[in-house]
Amino acid sequence: MGIYLNPNAEAFKEDKNTDIYVDKSLVLIELNKLLGSREKFVCMSRARRFGKSMAGNMISAYYSKGCDTKEIFSKMKIGGVPGYEENLNKFNVIKLDLNGWYQRSLIEENRTDVIKYIQEEVLEEFREAFPSIEFKQGTSIATNIQKVYGKTGEKFIIIIDEYDVLVRERVAENVFDSYLQFLNSLFKDTTLRPAIALAYITGILPIVRDKVQSKLNEFREYTMLRPRQFADAVGFTHEEVEDLCNEHGIDVNECARWYDGYKMSETVNIYNPLSVVTAIQDKNFGSYWSATSTFEVLKDYIVLDFEGIRKDITDMISGNSVPVEVLEFRNTMDNINTKDNVFTYLLHLGYLTYNANDKTCRIPNEEVRQEWVSAIKYDANYSKLMSIINTSKKLLDDTINGNEEAVANALDAAHTEVTNNLTYNDEHCFQSAICLAYFYANTRYTLVKELPTGKGYADLALIPFLPNIPAMVIELKHNKSSETALQQIKDKKYDDALKHYRGDLLFVGINYDEKTKKHECKIEKLVL
Repeated sequence: MGIYLNPNAEAFKEDKNTDIYVDKSLVLIELNKLLGSREKFVCMSRARRFGKSMAGNMISAYYSKGCDTKEIFSKMKIGGVPGYEENLNKFNVIKLDLNGWYQRSLIEENRTDVIKYIQEEVLEEFREAFPSIEFKQGTSIATNIQKVYGKTGEKFIIIIDEYDVLVRERVAENVFDSYLQFLNSLFKDTTLRPAIALAYITGILPIVRDKVQSKLNEFREYTMLRPRQFADAVGFTHEEVEDLCNEHGIDVNECARWYDGYKMSETVNIYNPLSVVTAIQDKNFGSYWSATSTFEVLKDYIVLDFEGIRKDITDMISGNSVPVEVLEFRNTMDNINTKDNVFTYLLHLGYLTYNANDKTCRIPNEEVRQEWVSAIKYDANYSKLMSIINTSKKLLDDTINGNEEAVANALDAAHTEVTNNLTYNDEHCFQSAICLAYFYANTRYTLVKELPTGKGYADLALIPFLPNIPAMVIELKHNKSSETALQQIKDKKYDDALKHYRGDLLFVGINYDEKTKKHECKIEKLVL
Protein backbone atom coordinates (compact mmCIF):
# COMPACT_ATOMS: atom_id res chain seq x y z
CA MET A 1 0.00 0.00 0.00
CA GLY A 2 1.37 3.40 -0.99
CA ILE A 3 0.30 6.96 -1.53
CA TYR A 4 0.37 6.87 -5.33
CA LEU A 5 0.85 3.17 -6.10
CA ASN A 6 -1.93 0.96 -4.75
CA PRO A 7 -3.34 3.71 -2.50
CA ASN A 8 -5.67 3.04 0.40
CA ALA A 9 -9.32 4.10 0.47
CA GLU A 10 -9.07 6.93 3.02
CA ALA A 11 -9.96 9.70 0.54
CA PHE A 12 -13.00 7.72 -0.59
CA LYS A 13 -14.04 7.06 3.02
CA GLU A 14 -13.82 10.77 3.80
CA ASP A 15 -16.04 11.53 0.82
CA LYS A 16 -18.60 8.97 2.00
CA ASN A 17 -18.57 10.29 5.56
CA THR A 18 -19.80 13.74 4.52
CA ASP A 19 -23.31 14.74 5.63
CA ILE A 20 -24.60 14.66 2.05
CA TYR A 21 -23.27 11.94 -0.23
CA VAL A 22 -24.77 10.72 -3.47
CA ASP A 23 -23.98 7.14 -4.48
CA LYS A 24 -22.49 7.18 -8.01
CA SER A 25 -21.04 3.66 -7.81
CA LEU A 26 -22.93 2.37 -10.85
CA VAL A 27 -20.36 4.18 -13.01
CA LEU A 28 -18.06 1.30 -12.09
CA ILE A 29 -20.30 -1.07 -14.03
CA GLU A 30 -19.65 0.94 -17.17
CA LEU A 31 -15.91 1.06 -16.48
CA ASN A 32 -15.81 -2.69 -15.88
CA LYS A 33 -17.18 -3.16 -19.39
CA LEU A 34 -14.17 -1.28 -20.76
CA LEU A 35 -11.48 -3.17 -18.85
CA GLY A 36 -8.98 -4.74 -21.20
CA SER A 37 -10.85 -3.57 -24.31
CA ARG A 38 -9.85 -1.12 -27.03
CA GLU A 39 -12.04 1.46 -25.24
CA LYS A 40 -10.11 1.18 -21.96
CA PHE A 41 -8.62 4.69 -22.37
CA VAL A 42 -11.14 7.15 -20.84
CA CYS A 43 -10.88 10.96 -20.74
CA MET A 44 -13.63 12.41 -18.53
CA SER A 45 -13.83 16.22 -18.78
CA ARG A 46 -16.26 18.24 -16.67
CA ALA A 47 -16.52 21.77 -15.28
CA ARG A 48 -14.81 22.52 -11.97
CA ARG A 49 -16.39 21.33 -8.73
CA PHE A 50 -18.65 18.83 -10.49
CA GLY A 51 -17.28 15.83 -8.60
CA LYS A 52 -14.46 14.59 -10.84
CA SER A 53 -12.05 14.07 -7.94
CA MET A 54 -14.63 12.27 -5.83
CA ALA A 55 -15.32 9.94 -8.74
CA GLY A 56 -11.57 9.29 -9.03
CA ASN A 57 -11.35 8.48 -5.32
CA MET A 58 -14.18 5.96 -5.65
CA ILE A 59 -12.70 4.33 -8.75
CA SER A 60 -9.33 3.98 -7.02
CA ALA A 61 -10.91 2.50 -3.88
CA TYR A 62 -12.79 -0.05 -5.97
CA TYR A 63 -9.89 -1.33 -8.05
CA SER A 64 -6.85 -0.79 -5.79
CA LYS A 65 -5.05 -3.79 -4.31
CA GLY A 66 -3.91 -1.45 -1.55
CA CYS A 67 -7.23 -1.66 0.29
CA ASP A 68 -10.15 -3.92 1.14
CA THR A 69 -13.42 -2.13 0.35
CA LYS A 70 -15.77 -5.08 0.00
CA GLU A 71 -17.84 -4.10 3.02
CA ILE A 72 -18.29 -0.51 1.76
CA PHE A 73 -19.23 -1.34 -1.82
CA SER A 74 -21.52 -4.20 -0.81
CA LYS A 75 -23.80 -1.58 0.76
CA MET A 76 -23.74 0.74 -2.25
CA LYS A 77 -25.75 0.55 -5.48
CA ILE A 78 -23.08 -1.51 -7.20
CA GLY A 79 -23.39 -4.08 -4.42
CA GLY A 80 -26.76 -5.09 -5.85
CA VAL A 81 -25.26 -5.92 -9.25
CA PRO A 82 -24.31 -9.59 -9.72
CA GLY A 83 -20.59 -10.11 -10.18
CA TYR A 84 -19.57 -6.71 -8.82
CA GLU A 85 -16.77 -8.39 -6.80
CA GLU A 86 -15.00 -9.74 -9.86
CA ASN A 87 -12.71 -6.70 -10.19
CA LEU A 88 -12.92 -5.44 -6.60
CA ASN A 89 -9.42 -4.66 -5.22
CA LYS A 90 -7.81 -6.78 -7.94
CA PHE A 91 -5.53 -4.30 -9.72
CA ASN A 92 -2.37 -2.31 -9.20
CA VAL A 93 -3.57 1.28 -9.26
CA ILE A 94 -1.44 4.36 -9.91
CA LYS A 95 -3.37 7.49 -8.89
CA LEU A 96 -1.92 10.93 -9.56
CA ASP A 97 -3.40 14.35 -8.84
CA LEU A 98 -1.44 16.36 -11.39
CA ASN A 99 -2.53 19.70 -9.94
CA GLY A 100 -1.22 18.72 -6.51
CA TRP A 101 2.07 17.56 -8.01
CA TYR A 102 2.40 20.76 -10.01
CA GLN A 103 1.77 23.02 -7.01
CA ARG A 104 4.22 21.11 -4.81
CA SER A 105 6.88 21.08 -7.51
CA LEU A 106 6.88 24.87 -7.55
CA ILE A 107 7.87 25.16 -3.90
CA GLU A 108 9.65 21.96 -2.86
CA GLU A 109 13.36 22.45 -3.52
CA ASN A 110 12.34 24.97 -6.16
CA ARG A 111 11.68 22.16 -8.66
CA THR A 112 10.40 23.11 -12.09
CA ASP A 113 10.30 19.67 -13.72
CA VAL A 114 7.05 18.31 -12.29
CA ILE A 115 7.24 15.06 -14.29
CA LYS A 116 10.73 14.22 -13.04
CA TYR A 117 9.42 14.87 -9.53
CA ILE A 118 6.54 12.42 -10.09
CA GLN A 119 8.79 9.72 -11.53
CA GLU A 120 11.19 9.89 -8.58
CA GLU A 121 8.49 9.65 -5.92
CA VAL A 122 6.56 6.81 -7.57
CA LEU A 123 9.78 4.85 -8.17
CA GLU A 124 10.26 4.54 -4.41
CA GLU A 125 6.80 3.05 -4.06
CA PHE A 126 7.49 0.52 -6.82
CA ARG A 127 10.52 -0.66 -4.86
CA GLU A 128 8.45 -1.05 -1.70
CA ALA A 129 5.53 -2.78 -3.42
CA PHE A 130 7.68 -5.22 -5.43
CA PRO A 131 10.84 -5.85 -3.37
CA SER A 132 11.86 -8.88 -5.46
CA ILE A 133 12.11 -6.79 -8.63
CA GLU A 134 15.03 -4.47 -9.29
CA PHE A 135 14.10 -0.94 -10.40
CA LYS A 136 16.96 1.23 -11.61
CA GLN A 137 17.30 4.80 -10.46
CA GLY A 138 15.86 7.28 -12.93
CA THR A 139 13.55 4.83 -14.67
CA SER A 140 10.09 6.00 -15.71
CA ILE A 141 6.69 4.89 -14.46
CA ALA A 142 6.09 3.29 -17.85
CA THR A 143 9.31 1.26 -17.64
CA ASN A 144 8.45 0.09 -14.13
CA ILE A 145 4.92 -0.93 -15.13
CA GLN A 146 6.36 -2.92 -18.02
CA LYS A 147 8.87 -4.64 -15.71
CA VAL A 148 6.20 -5.65 -13.19
CA TYR A 149 3.92 -6.94 -15.92
CA GLY A 150 6.74 -8.90 -17.49
CA LYS A 151 7.72 -10.51 -14.19
CA THR A 152 4.29 -11.12 -12.66
CA GLY A 153 1.63 -10.66 -15.34
CA GLU A 154 -0.14 -8.17 -13.05
CA LYS A 155 -1.99 -5.33 -14.80
CA PHE A 156 -2.30 -1.67 -13.85
CA ILE A 157 -5.04 0.94 -13.74
CA ILE A 158 -3.84 4.52 -14.19
CA ILE A 159 -5.91 7.39 -12.77
CA ILE A 160 -4.75 10.96 -13.47
CA ASP A 161 -6.84 13.78 -11.99
CA GLU A 162 -6.62 17.22 -13.66
CA TYR A 163 -4.47 15.94 -16.50
CA ASP A 164 -4.89 19.33 -18.23
CA VAL A 165 -3.52 21.57 -15.47
CA LEU A 166 -0.25 22.18 -17.32
CA VAL A 167 -2.27 23.21 -20.39
CA ARG A 168 -4.42 25.60 -18.38
CA GLU A 169 -1.44 27.03 -16.47
CA ARG A 170 0.45 27.59 -19.72
CA VAL A 171 3.70 26.30 -18.23
CA ALA A 172 7.13 26.86 -19.72
CA GLU A 173 7.88 24.98 -22.92
CA ASN A 174 10.51 22.72 -21.33
CA VAL A 175 8.04 21.67 -18.60
CA PHE A 176 5.35 21.00 -21.18
CA ASP A 177 7.72 19.00 -23.39
CA SER A 178 8.59 16.84 -20.39
CA TYR A 179 4.88 16.25 -19.85
CA LEU A 180 4.39 15.22 -23.47
CA GLN A 181 7.20 12.69 -23.13
CA PHE A 182 5.52 11.34 -20.00
CA LEU A 183 2.19 10.89 -21.80
CA ASN A 184 3.93 9.35 -24.78
CA SER A 185 5.70 6.77 -22.62
CA LEU A 186 2.47 5.73 -20.90
CA PHE A 187 -0.06 5.74 -23.69
CA LYS A 188 1.72 5.48 -27.04
CA ASP A 189 3.96 2.47 -26.39
CA THR A 190 2.23 -0.55 -27.95
CA THR A 191 4.34 -2.94 -25.89
CA LEU A 192 2.95 -1.37 -22.71
CA ARG A 193 -0.68 -1.54 -23.80
CA PRO A 194 -1.34 -5.11 -22.50
CA ALA A 195 -0.09 -4.06 -19.04
CA ILE A 196 -2.76 -1.36 -18.72
CA ALA A 197 -6.24 -2.62 -17.85
CA LEU A 198 -7.76 0.87 -17.71
CA ALA A 199 -6.60 4.47 -18.00
CA TYR A 200 -8.93 7.10 -16.53
CA ILE A 201 -7.91 10.76 -16.84
CA THR A 202 -9.99 13.78 -15.87
CA GLY A 203 -9.80 17.49 -16.53
CA ILE A 204 -11.81 20.58 -17.31
CA LEU A 205 -10.77 20.69 -20.95
CA PRO A 206 -11.02 17.79 -23.39
CA ILE A 207 -7.84 16.61 -25.06
CA VAL A 208 -5.92 19.49 -26.63
CA ARG A 209 -6.00 19.15 -30.39
CA ASP A 210 -2.40 19.68 -31.32
CA LYS A 211 0.65 18.40 -29.44
CA VAL A 212 -1.27 16.58 -26.71
CA GLN A 213 -3.71 14.91 -29.07
CA SER A 214 -0.98 12.86 -30.70
CA LYS A 215 -0.03 11.53 -27.27
CA LEU A 216 -3.60 10.75 -26.22
CA ASN A 217 -5.24 9.69 -29.46
CA GLU A 218 -6.05 6.32 -27.89
CA PHE A 219 -8.46 8.02 -25.50
CA ARG A 220 -12.18 8.33 -26.00
CA GLU A 221 -13.51 11.66 -24.70
CA TYR A 222 -16.59 11.99 -22.48
CA THR A 223 -17.23 15.72 -22.26
CA MET A 224 -19.81 18.32 -21.20
CA LEU A 225 -20.84 18.33 -24.86
CA ARG A 226 -20.79 14.60 -25.53
CA PRO A 227 -20.77 12.47 -22.38
CA ARG A 228 -22.06 9.29 -24.05
CA GLN A 229 -22.86 6.54 -21.52
CA PHE A 230 -21.32 8.59 -18.71
CA ALA A 231 -23.92 11.39 -18.87
CA ASP A 232 -24.98 10.83 -15.25
CA ALA A 233 -21.59 9.68 -13.92
CA VAL A 234 -20.35 13.08 -12.70
CA GLY A 235 -22.76 15.66 -11.28
CA PHE A 236 -26.20 15.19 -9.70
CA THR A 237 -29.17 14.05 -11.75
CA HIS A 238 -32.66 15.47 -11.24
CA GLU A 239 -33.78 12.28 -9.50
CA GLU A 240 -30.84 12.45 -7.10
CA VAL A 241 -31.50 16.11 -6.31
CA GLU A 242 -35.21 15.47 -5.85
CA ASP A 243 -34.42 12.78 -3.27
CA LEU A 244 -32.03 15.12 -1.44
CA CYS A 245 -34.52 17.98 -1.42
CA ASN A 246 -37.30 15.78 -0.08
CA GLU A 247 -35.00 14.37 2.59
CA HIS A 248 -33.82 17.77 3.79
CA GLY A 249 -37.00 19.79 3.31
CA ILE A 250 -35.76 21.91 0.37
CA ASP A 251 -37.94 23.20 -2.47
CA VAL A 252 -36.95 21.02 -5.44
CA ASN A 253 -38.35 23.46 -8.05
CA GLU A 254 -36.36 26.34 -6.64
CA CYS A 255 -33.28 24.13 -6.48
CA ALA A 256 -33.76 23.32 -10.17
CA ARG A 257 -34.12 27.00 -11.06
CA TRP A 258 -30.83 27.81 -9.36
CA TYR A 259 -28.63 24.83 -10.19
CA ASP A 260 -30.13 22.66 -12.96
CA GLY A 261 -29.80 23.18 -16.68
CA TYR A 262 -26.74 21.27 -17.90
CA LYS A 263 -28.22 19.21 -20.69
CA MET A 264 -26.07 16.10 -21.06
CA SER A 265 -28.43 13.98 -23.15
CA GLU A 266 -32.07 13.69 -24.13
CA THR A 267 -32.89 12.16 -20.75
CA VAL A 268 -30.20 13.50 -18.41
CA ASN A 269 -29.83 16.99 -16.99
CA ILE A 270 -27.05 17.58 -14.47
CA TYR A 271 -26.99 19.85 -11.42
CA ASN A 272 -23.86 21.39 -9.93
CA PRO A 273 -23.13 19.14 -6.89
CA LEU A 274 -21.22 21.73 -4.88
CA SER A 275 -24.03 24.26 -5.14
CA VAL A 276 -26.80 21.79 -4.35
CA VAL A 277 -25.00 20.46 -1.26
CA THR A 278 -24.14 23.94 0.02
CA ALA A 279 -27.70 25.21 -0.51
CA ILE A 280 -29.05 22.26 1.47
CA GLN A 281 -26.53 22.79 4.28
CA ASP A 282 -27.17 26.54 4.43
CA LYS A 283 -30.93 26.20 3.89
CA ASN A 284 -30.57 29.03 1.41
CA PHE A 285 -30.35 29.30 -2.37
CA GLY A 286 -27.53 31.44 -3.66
CA SER A 287 -24.37 31.56 -5.76
CA TYR A 288 -21.90 29.04 -4.35
CA TRP A 289 -20.13 27.55 -7.35
CA SER A 290 -19.18 30.98 -8.66
CA ALA A 291 -17.64 31.85 -5.30
CA THR A 292 -14.99 29.16 -5.86
CA SER A 293 -13.48 31.06 -8.77
CA THR A 294 -13.66 34.48 -10.36
CA PHE A 295 -15.68 35.99 -13.14
CA GLU A 296 -12.43 37.29 -14.65
CA VAL A 297 -12.36 34.16 -16.80
CA LEU A 298 -15.65 35.36 -18.28
CA LYS A 299 -14.71 39.01 -18.43
CA ASP A 300 -11.49 38.41 -20.35
CA TYR A 301 -13.45 37.10 -23.33
CA ILE A 302 -16.90 38.62 -23.31
CA VAL A 303 -15.60 42.19 -23.47
CA LEU A 304 -14.35 41.29 -26.94
CA ASP A 305 -16.82 41.60 -29.78
CA PHE A 306 -15.93 38.68 -32.02
CA GLU A 307 -18.65 38.46 -34.65
CA GLY A 308 -21.26 40.23 -32.53
CA ILE A 309 -20.60 38.39 -29.28
CA ARG A 310 -22.20 41.16 -27.21
CA LYS A 311 -25.51 40.72 -29.02
CA ASP A 312 -25.51 36.99 -28.27
CA ILE A 313 -24.63 37.57 -24.62
CA THR A 314 -27.55 39.98 -24.34
CA ASP A 315 -29.81 37.32 -25.85
CA MET A 316 -28.59 34.65 -23.41
CA ILE A 317 -28.95 36.87 -20.36
CA SER A 318 -32.49 37.49 -21.62
CA GLY A 319 -33.09 33.73 -21.50
CA ASN A 320 -32.51 32.79 -25.14
CA SER A 321 -30.28 30.22 -26.81
CA VAL A 322 -27.80 31.21 -29.51
CA PRO A 323 -26.11 29.13 -32.25
CA VAL A 324 -22.60 27.79 -31.64
CA GLU A 325 -20.19 25.66 -33.66
CA VAL A 326 -18.26 23.57 -31.14
CA LEU A 327 -16.01 21.57 -33.47
CA GLU A 328 -13.60 24.41 -34.26
CA PHE A 329 -12.32 24.77 -30.69
CA ARG A 330 -8.92 23.11 -30.23
CA ASN A 331 -9.27 22.85 -26.44
CA THR A 332 -6.52 25.35 -25.74
CA MET A 333 -6.56 28.94 -24.54
CA ASP A 334 -3.91 30.07 -27.02
CA ASN A 335 -6.14 30.42 -30.08
CA ILE A 336 -9.48 31.72 -28.80
CA ASN A 337 -10.12 34.24 -31.54
CA THR A 338 -13.70 33.65 -32.67
CA LYS A 339 -17.10 33.78 -31.03
CA ASP A 340 -17.54 30.03 -31.42
CA ASN A 341 -14.19 29.42 -29.69
CA VAL A 342 -15.21 31.66 -26.79
CA PHE A 343 -18.60 30.01 -26.30
CA THR A 344 -17.20 26.48 -26.65
CA TYR A 345 -14.53 27.22 -24.04
CA LEU A 346 -17.22 28.57 -21.70
CA LEU A 347 -19.32 25.44 -22.33
CA HIS A 348 -16.49 23.29 -21.00
CA LEU A 349 -16.04 25.62 -18.02
CA GLY A 350 -19.74 25.31 -17.12
CA TYR A 351 -20.74 28.91 -17.84
CA LEU A 352 -22.96 27.72 -20.68
CA THR A 353 -24.81 24.53 -21.55
CA TYR A 354 -25.13 22.91 -24.96
CA ASN A 355 -28.09 21.52 -26.88
CA ALA A 356 -26.73 19.04 -29.42
CA ASN A 357 -30.06 18.78 -31.25
CA ASP A 358 -30.14 22.35 -32.49
CA LYS A 359 -26.46 23.19 -31.90
CA THR A 360 -27.15 26.07 -29.55
CA CYS A 361 -25.90 27.19 -26.16
CA ARG A 362 -27.50 29.11 -23.31
CA ILE A 363 -26.92 30.10 -19.70
CA PRO A 364 -27.96 27.04 -17.67
CA ASN A 365 -29.46 28.49 -14.50
CA GLU A 366 -29.93 31.43 -12.16
CA GLU A 367 -26.64 30.91 -10.31
CA VAL A 368 -24.59 31.14 -13.49
CA ARG A 369 -26.70 33.97 -14.92
CA GLN A 370 -25.82 36.09 -11.89
CA GLU A 371 -22.19 35.40 -12.63
CA TRP A 372 -22.63 36.69 -16.18
CA VAL A 373 -24.28 39.86 -14.92
CA SER A 374 -21.40 40.40 -12.48
CA ALA A 375 -18.93 40.03 -15.34
CA ILE A 376 -20.51 42.77 -17.46
CA LYS A 377 -21.60 45.07 -14.64
CA TYR A 378 -18.83 47.67 -15.01
CA ASP A 379 -18.05 47.31 -18.70
CA ALA A 380 -18.98 50.37 -20.73
CA ASN A 381 -19.97 48.22 -23.71
CA TYR A 382 -22.80 46.75 -21.65
CA SER A 383 -23.96 49.95 -19.95
CA LYS A 384 -27.36 50.04 -21.70
CA LEU A 385 -27.97 46.39 -20.88
CA MET A 386 -27.06 46.97 -17.23
CA SER A 387 -29.37 49.98 -17.14
CA ILE A 388 -32.28 47.76 -18.16
CA ILE A 389 -31.31 45.11 -15.61
CA ASN A 390 -30.93 47.71 -12.85
CA THR A 391 -34.35 49.22 -13.54
CA SER A 392 -36.12 45.86 -13.87
CA LYS A 393 -37.26 45.92 -10.23
CA LYS A 394 -39.08 49.20 -10.86
CA LEU A 395 -40.72 47.70 -13.95
CA LEU A 396 -42.00 44.76 -11.93
CA ASP A 397 -43.33 47.11 -9.25
CA ASP A 398 -44.97 49.30 -11.90
CA THR A 399 -46.64 46.25 -13.46
CA ILE A 400 -48.00 45.02 -10.14
CA ASN A 401 -49.20 48.53 -9.32
CA GLY A 402 -50.90 48.91 -12.73
CA ASN A 403 -48.72 51.80 -13.95
CA GLU A 404 -49.30 51.14 -17.65
CA GLU A 405 -47.42 54.13 -19.04
CA ALA A 406 -44.26 53.34 -17.06
CA VAL A 407 -44.37 49.73 -18.24
CA ALA A 408 -44.67 50.84 -21.88
CA ASN A 409 -41.74 53.24 -21.57
CA ALA A 410 -39.50 50.58 -20.00
CA LEU A 411 -40.29 48.16 -22.82
CA ASP A 412 -39.34 50.80 -25.40
CA ALA A 413 -35.75 50.70 -24.10
CA ALA A 414 -35.53 46.93 -23.67
CA HIS A 415 -36.89 46.15 -27.12
CA THR A 416 -34.37 48.47 -28.76
CA GLU A 417 -31.44 47.01 -26.80
CA VAL A 418 -32.19 43.35 -27.56
CA THR A 419 -32.97 43.83 -31.26
CA ASN A 420 -31.65 45.64 -34.31
CA ASN A 421 -33.43 47.00 -37.40
CA LEU A 422 -33.57 43.53 -38.96
CA THR A 423 -34.90 41.70 -35.91
CA TYR A 424 -37.04 44.40 -34.28
CA ASN A 425 -40.27 42.91 -35.57
CA ASP A 426 -39.31 39.31 -34.81
CA GLU A 427 -41.74 37.87 -32.27
CA HIS A 428 -39.10 35.82 -30.45
CA CYS A 429 -36.78 38.82 -30.17
CA PHE A 430 -39.62 40.84 -28.69
CA GLN A 431 -40.27 38.02 -26.25
CA SER A 432 -36.58 38.10 -25.26
CA ALA A 433 -36.81 41.84 -24.73
CA ILE A 434 -39.72 41.30 -22.34
CA CYS A 435 -37.77 38.67 -20.40
CA LEU A 436 -34.78 40.99 -20.14
CA ALA A 437 -36.95 43.88 -18.99
CA TYR A 438 -38.37 41.66 -16.26
CA PHE A 439 -34.91 40.43 -15.20
CA TYR A 440 -35.56 41.15 -11.51
CA ALA A 441 -38.72 39.06 -11.67
CA ASN A 442 -36.49 35.96 -11.67
CA THR A 443 -35.97 36.51 -7.94
CA ARG A 444 -39.71 36.01 -7.34
CA TYR A 445 -41.15 34.24 -10.36
CA THR A 446 -40.60 31.37 -12.72
CA LEU A 447 -40.78 32.83 -16.24
CA VAL A 448 -42.37 30.44 -18.73
CA LYS A 449 -42.40 31.20 -22.45
CA GLU A 450 -45.18 29.77 -24.63
CA LEU A 451 -47.12 28.34 -21.68
CA PRO A 452 -49.78 25.82 -22.86
CA THR A 453 -53.18 27.14 -21.80
CA GLY A 454 -56.89 26.75 -22.53
CA LYS A 455 -56.98 27.36 -26.30
CA GLY A 456 -53.39 28.10 -27.21
CA TYR A 457 -50.13 29.32 -25.76
CA ALA A 458 -49.59 32.38 -23.61
CA ASP A 459 -46.57 34.35 -24.82
CA LEU A 460 -45.21 34.66 -21.30
CA ALA A 461 -46.38 33.62 -17.85
CA LEU A 462 -44.85 34.68 -14.54
CA ILE A 463 -45.61 32.11 -11.86
CA PRO A 464 -44.70 33.17 -8.31
CA PHE A 465 -42.61 31.00 -6.03
CA LEU A 466 -42.91 33.56 -3.22
CA PRO A 467 -46.20 34.29 -1.39
CA ASN A 468 -48.42 37.36 -1.62
CA ILE A 469 -47.52 38.47 -5.14
CA PRO A 470 -49.75 38.15 -8.20
CA ALA A 471 -49.20 35.72 -11.05
CA MET A 472 -49.10 37.25 -14.54
CA VAL A 473 -50.09 36.28 -18.06
CA ILE A 474 -48.54 38.49 -20.74
CA GLU A 475 -49.71 38.60 -24.37
CA LEU A 476 -47.69 40.42 -27.04
CA LYS A 477 -48.99 42.05 -30.21
CA HIS A 478 -47.62 44.40 -32.83
CA ASN A 479 -49.43 46.90 -35.05
CA LYS A 480 -52.70 46.16 -33.26
CA SER A 481 -53.57 47.35 -29.77
CA SER A 482 -52.98 46.46 -26.15
CA GLU A 483 -56.75 45.96 -25.80
CA THR A 484 -56.59 43.30 -28.51
CA ALA A 485 -53.83 41.52 -26.64
CA LEU A 486 -55.80 41.70 -23.40
CA GLN A 487 -58.93 40.36 -25.07
CA GLN A 488 -57.03 37.40 -26.52
CA ILE A 489 -55.96 36.37 -23.00
CA LYS A 490 -59.63 36.25 -22.03
CA ASP A 491 -61.01 34.71 -25.22
CA LYS A 492 -58.49 31.88 -25.29
CA LYS A 493 -58.70 31.34 -21.53
CA TYR A 494 -54.98 31.66 -21.00
CA ASP A 495 -55.62 31.84 -17.27
CA ASP A 496 -56.71 28.16 -17.29
CA ALA A 497 -53.09 27.12 -16.88
CA LEU A 498 -53.10 28.93 -13.53
CA LYS A 499 -56.48 27.72 -12.31
CA HIS A 500 -54.87 25.98 -9.32
CA TYR A 501 -53.07 29.16 -8.30
CA ARG A 502 -54.65 30.81 -5.27
CA GLY A 503 -53.84 34.48 -5.47
CA ASP A 504 -54.35 37.58 -7.57
CA LEU A 505 -53.77 37.26 -11.30
CA LEU A 506 -52.70 40.03 -13.68
CA PHE A 507 -53.56 40.08 -17.37
CA VAL A 508 -50.99 42.21 -19.23
CA GLY A 509 -51.60 43.13 -22.88
CA ILE A 510 -48.69 44.74 -24.72
CA ASN A 511 -48.61 46.12 -28.25
CA TYR A 512 -45.87 47.89 -30.17
CA ASP A 513 -45.98 49.92 -33.36
CA GLU A 514 -43.21 48.88 -35.72
CA LYS A 515 -43.05 52.34 -37.33
CA THR A 516 -42.94 54.52 -34.23
CA LYS A 517 -41.28 51.80 -32.09
CA LYS A 518 -43.57 52.79 -29.26
CA HIS A 519 -45.25 50.38 -26.87
CA GLU A 520 -48.59 50.55 -25.13
CA CYS A 521 -49.77 48.48 -22.22
CA LYS A 522 -53.06 47.51 -20.59
CA ILE A 523 -53.18 45.75 -17.22
CA GLU A 524 -56.20 44.11 -15.67
CA LYS A 525 -56.33 42.40 -12.29
CA LEU A 526 -58.35 39.28 -11.64
CA VAL A 527 -58.88 38.44 -7.97
CA LEU A 528 -59.08 34.69 -7.39
